Amino acid sequence: MDTQALAQRFSQVLAGLGLDCAGVEWMPSQGQGTLRVYIEAAEREVDIDDCESASRELSAMLDVEDPIAGHYVLEVSSPGIDRPLFTAEQFARFAGSEVKLVLSAPLDGRRRFRGRIESVDGQDIVMELDDGKPLRVEHAAVESARIVPDWAALGLAPSPKPGSGNGGGRKHRKKKTG
Repeated sequence: MDTQALAQRFSQVLAGLGLDCAGVEWMPSQGQGTLRVYIEAAEREVDIDDCESASRELSAMLDVEDPIAGHYVLEVSSPGIDRPLFTAEQFARFAGSEVKLVLSAPLDGRRRFRGRIESVDGQDIVMELDDGKPLRVEHAAVESARIVPDWAALGLAPSPKPGSGNGGGRKHRKKKTG
């Protein structure tokens, strides 16, 4: 299934609602797959009403055009704080953010990387990995990518309990037996 072509078609449908398709994920399954569509709005946050409106419009389009064989569930969602990144343009928009990246094929024996987006040069994504090493990868080689939320900056990081220098962990003493 060409999820990029679906995303472009969905963007056309969603434009009338003042929304855009941020990306599409297809998760096939034996009985019925899941088609997840991420929507966003240019100047505001996406709310539940946007998701409901988008779901109605996209369902109607999918019923008429029938681009997906078999049974599936349509899910419409905002990208959220751990948003997936689908395009090189999205990587550029979130330069400076930390991401988890999975490649389609191994690079130096690895498929999974974590690091900060430094820049985007055409279709090449340039990152500094957590170990300080640079990574340059073509966007076409990316299977999936998600932003890693900065919980501390969001004020949601757990804080140590007062008076404990070790983060609130308990100390256990083992009794010596003779």
